[in-house]
Amino acid sequence: MLLGLRTVVYPAPDLAAAKEWWSAVLGVQPYFDEPFFVGFNPGGYELGLDPAADPEAGPQTYWGVRSIDAAAARLTELGAVPVDAIADVGDGIRLGTFRAPDGSILGLIENPVFTVTAATAPESDGPGR
Repeated sequence: MLLGLRTVVYPAPDLAAAKEWWSAVLGVQPYFDEPFFVGFNPGGYELGLDPAADPEAGPQTYWGVRSIDAAAARLTELGAVPVDAIADVGDGIRLGTFRAPDGSILGLIENPVFTVTAATAPESDGPGR
């Protein structure tokens, strides 16, 4: 069901300062830079900065899936509860978060930008893939 870690989003109440710091750390400028979200692409993964996110909650990680609807159905079947409903955030990118039975938060992202190659594709094409 899970294709691999894709995205981590850090709370960034001071977006300009966070963007400057992460640009220096990563050695690259963001590929996406808007007042509501800044995105970097280090090593084929996404590092996001969200000025609306709660710093007390810490960063949120998102696991890539081929079909977020199928993955959400499977998680729900296994006892997870939706926290943030699946939302289209633009450019065909859809994400949502779920609370696992142990209380942990699991983020899912369906992102057409990330492609699975023959070398990295899982053998199974089960739920969510």
